[in-house]
Amino acid sequence: MTYAPGPYGYGYPAAPPPPKPGVIPLAPLDLNHVLSGAFGAYRRHWKALLGMALASYALAAVVVAGLGAAGWAALSDPWEAMGDTPSTGDADLSDLTPLFVGIAGLWLVFALGLLVATGLLHGAVAVVVQEAVLGRRVGFTAVWRRAWSRLGPVLGTVVLSAVAALVPMLLFLFGLCLMLGAMIASIDAGGGDHDGAGLAVTGLLVLLLSTATMPVALWIWVKFSLAPTAAVVESAGALTAMRRSAQLVRGSWWRVFGYTLVMLLIVGGVSFAVQMVISVATQASVFGAPLAQHATPGTVFASVATMAITGGLLQFLTQLVLGPLLPLTSGLLYVDQRIRKENLAPVLAATART
Repeated sequence: MTYAPGPYGYGYPAAPPPPKPGVIPLAPLDLNHVLSGAFGAYRRHWKALLGMALASYALAAVVVAGLGAAGWAALSDPWEAMGDTPSTGDADLSDLTPLFVGIAGLWLVFALGLLVATGLLHGAVAVVVQEAVLGRRVGFTAVWRRAWSRLGPVLGTVVLSAVAALVPMLLFLFGLCLMLGAMIASIDAGGGDHDGAGLAVTGLLVLLLSTATMPVALWIWVKFSLAPTAAVVESAGALTAMRRSAQLVRGSWWRVFGYTLVMLLIVGGVSFAVQMVISVATQASVFGAPLAQHATPGTVFASVATMAITGGLLQFLTQLVLGPLLPLTSGLLYVDQRIRKENLAPVLAATART
């Protein structure tokens, strides 16, 4: 038995350390516990996590490619017919409506595919966190089955949380477009267009409004950041999981935000470093050897295309590898908040012993 120092040279029996059946001790967590637990869970279950990430985005890519090919086939005939029509000098926007609708549809399909892949990844990470905390191993098949069964509620939480972040961004882009349109109109009118000035003022107001709403969007995003894990671990619906996340984050918003921000900076820093290496390698390949060897435009173009494709693939692989880290952090924060607020530690310890 160990003793803690006490007064007058006497000691008291030291409290035993909390049990640690898995990647974290079953006690309130500090930043070191959350970060080491996230990386530890990744290290122990990297096959399942990377397999889920790859399978999710591959499934989304197949769906997007298939629907994209069907959309292109449907639009190719009107596009060719439009190209064969002799120009009269008057452009009719109604002729371009099928093209615009097709592009919007393809963009929507791409967004939905990416959303489904993100939902599957969040569900898979929640399953891994649940087992990693208990010190259990889980295979790809079990992770896929459980993540797929909870895809609907997880997607609901992801969509509802993303809306808060998208609204200020869309307002910002709208205001920016208004200001750019006002500048172009003012230049065309020689600087005396009063309508352009009014448009610029409207754009500025929209920009200020979007800037003012961004902190609110951030607050809502952190408040609901634990909802995907709650949707999987507690088998809750989307709205119930959102309420659970808000309940758990209440009173600890700054700590949840700070821990999440640290992991976000780590992931962003690694991604930026990889991007810089790719950029330097691309510039060295394109502007170094080809120019030194008096390369033709064809070889320069081939070099640029090859490096662009290679760089894109490397960047995609980087995002694929780093993608699970942020949801792992949110999952461990969910466990931490339940330990702090609901005394979950004894229940987890008893479950781990069974």
